[in-house]
Amino acid sequence: MSSHHIVRDKQEPALLIMDLTDFDFEHLGQLLEWSPTVIASQSEYEHVDSLGIKVDAIVTSPLHTHLQESTLIIRTENNPLQDALKYLVGEQYPSVNIIDASFCEKDYILYIGRINLVVLTPHQRIFPVNSGFSKWKAEGEEITILHGVKNLKTSGLIKMTEQKYRTEKDGFYTLTFEQPFTFVGEAL
Repeated sequence: MSSHHIVRDKQEPALLIMDLTDFDFEHLGQLLEWSPTVIASQSEYEHVDSLGIKVDAIVTSPLHTHLQESTLIIRTENNPLQDALKYLVGEQYPSVNIIDASFCEKDYILYIGRINLVVLTPHQRIFPVNSGFSKWKAEGEEITILHGVKNLKTSGLIKMTEQKYRTEKDGFYTLTFEQPFTFVGEAL
């Protein structure tokens, strides 16, 4: 007996593809599993198209001429990531997964609290958390605190370096700190 699911618009996180360099295609397949809205940067559009992925929107400055049928154009002047995030917030998407080759915290600060975001680099899954954040992880998994945090207190973690921690055992780890949020990275 098969199971059929109907996915409503915006029920799944949108997928914003900024840079696929060195990204694991198995992870990409998992992100595409529930048919999210797919937005590609101009630099990645042809690559994404060549993989047979339906692109719903492209973030581009000059008019891109060879687009898939019914692909929306999101105009940008000099910051495709910011313009794509503005579009998603304006269209009231509740969440987005962003594939990029690297992570720069300042690119995302304005969107915390406006859209749930997860940035996926070739090696990490990065997301903002509030003080009191708690998550279950298996023993020995590496957690990175990507931002200087005032009065960081942890439970369930062993400190390895200033930013890197390892889970003590199977179970929950917890982070508390003074500022409104920080970014956490987990190995993919």
